[in-house]
Amino acid sequence: MYDIRGLNEECGVFGIWNHPHAATLTYMALHSLQHRGQEGAGIVCSNGESLFGARGMGLLTEAISDAQLESLQGFQNAIGHVRYATTGASEIANVQPFLFKHSKGDLGLAHNGNLTNAVQIRHALESEGSVFQTTSDSEVLAHLLIRGKSPNIKTNQKAALNQVKGAFSCVMLNTNQLAAVRDNNGVRPLMLGEVDGAYCVASETCAFQAIGATYIRDIEPGELITFSGENDIDYDYYSTNINHNMCSMEYVYFARPDSEFHKHSIYNVRKALGKKLASEMGIEADIVIGVPDSSLQAAKGFSEYTGIPNEQGLLKNRYIGRTFITPDQSVREKQVRMKHSPIRDVIEGKRVVVIDDSIVRGTTSKYIVKALKSAGAKEVHMGISSPPLVDPCYYGIDVSTHAELMAAQHTVEEMKEMIGADSLTYLSVEGMHEVFREFDSKGECDACFTGNYPIEIVDHQLPEVKELKRRGV
Repeated sequence: MYDIRGLNEECGVFGIWNHPHAATLTYMALHSLQHRGQEGAGIVCSNGESLFGARGMGLLTEAISDAQLESLQGFQNAIGHVRYATTGASEIANVQPFLFKHSKGDLGLAHNGNLTNAVQIRHALESEGSVFQTTSDSEVLAHLLIRGKSPNIKTNQKAALNQVKGAFSCVMLNTNQLAAVRDNNGVRPLMLGEVDGAYCVASETCAFQAIGATYIRDIEPGELITFSGENDIDYDYYSTNINHNMCSMEYVYFARPDSEFHKHSIYNVRKALGKKLASEMGIEADIVIGVPDSSLQAAKGFSEYTGIPNEQGLLKNRYIGRTFITPDQSVREKQVRMKHSPIRDVIEGKRVVVIDDSIVRGTTSKYIVKALKSAGAKEVHMGISSPPLVDPCYYGIDVSTHAELMAAQHTVEEMKEMIGADSLTYLSVEGMHEVFREFDSKGECDACFTGNYPIEIVDHQLPEVKELKRRGV
């Protein structure tokens, strides 16, 4: 049975065209995107005649050895990928970029997001004789690209992209061009940059900073950009049905605070979310602390609005990964205990407001409240700088069932009791969107907060997928 849970991934992509150190710069860029995926990484390069690649499991430094990176030197064009995968799909076959050898020419593909009709298309392709080597939805797109009948590569790309639904930011490499595309709803981010006269694209602008590149602009929803020749660039769109539904959680949690969307820093967006939460929360306390790292900016904004001193009350172990994207619950619970330690001298005898960006399963929140009270906090008030997560994401985040979401199963009052907090306050949906509009957002996907899905979820209507969901798979 096709593993629908294995489709969900939150990854990072990078591509660079016509640079003498393409592989090295790709490696450096992927380092800065490591927060978007920690279970596999890869690079595919072109020498103008063939494609060559290296990939492996684990963090980038584990996935690609020095010898492998050395073997990719001298090539001027490259794409790269860091991957997060759910349970059952963490295997080398699913690590991207994919590299396909075909009589029509080599194809490299790296994809961030989730195709919501991949199972349907896969079934149709298999019925016609196609053979799949992975459980990744990205391979479905590769089959469609290769099956194109036009001698024009872009025509085939447009035809393939118009067959798939869902969220995707992709880089596609062949021997004579690199193409970058963002889905027509713009759910997943993709940015255009330039370094040493060479064009590059990345999931976040922090990758540009890592290699000394200049951030030009966000790639628009539905936009298809092609790099070829010396420095030729072609701007086009694969679809005229354009909507703006940037993932709200990119602002709230996923992106690094030094990245920018729409020329505005995530740091300032998160500060503004904290200020808006403070205006809605109305609490008296002695100190406010943020849960490291993605909530520190919201805590600072909360402090600036209320005048409550912002302290570092939790110390983070830097050698523990992001628990939200750790696929096994038992491992998550162990990591949480290792990850955050309260600083007693800061906490003891104080009324504490602790700011976090979200509550997913409740594991982290419950531990933090208990740890702060064990360290002598008189009161612990939990503030969340986003609305309650009440619905699954089908567009590329590791939350695919209601059973995984604490807020989908319990009221806010019940959650407060379960995590042991003296109060629990979420930012309102309206307040969140108000903040995003302040930073020139043209529209966001808030399906995980509201159940309003902007893109049809085709696969989840299939009988076999409904059965998987019924069984909790």
